Amino acid sequence: MGRKKGVAEFEESPPDDFDPSNPYKDPVVMLEMREHIVREKWIDIEKAKILRERLRWCYRIEGVNHLQKCRHLVQQYLDSTRGIGWGKDQRPPCLHDPKVEATAESE
Repeated sequence: MGRKKGVAEFEESPPDDFDPSNPYKDPVVMLEMREHIVREKWIDIEKAKILRERLRWCYRIEGVNHLQKCRHLVQQYLDSTRGIGWGKDQRPPCLHDPKVEATAESE
């Protein structure tokens, strides 16, 4: 037995019936949405890796002129790395900050 040759088949779009206000309503759709989000994150990460390799190549080839010659690649790489990766899932900053405990003044 060997591996099947061919292209893996999966839905490239997010599930249509996912309800963000109640994600646990349909567990199957919730898992499909999670898989979609993970797949999109991996695609963004791999794009950033490709741009990083191009940038390394440009730095090596251009030498002392890399500041002028590789500027467009630096900008593309910085734009591609903003907001990607695990733990940077576009949540508002209030969810990333430490919780502030309210002090009850019952005096």
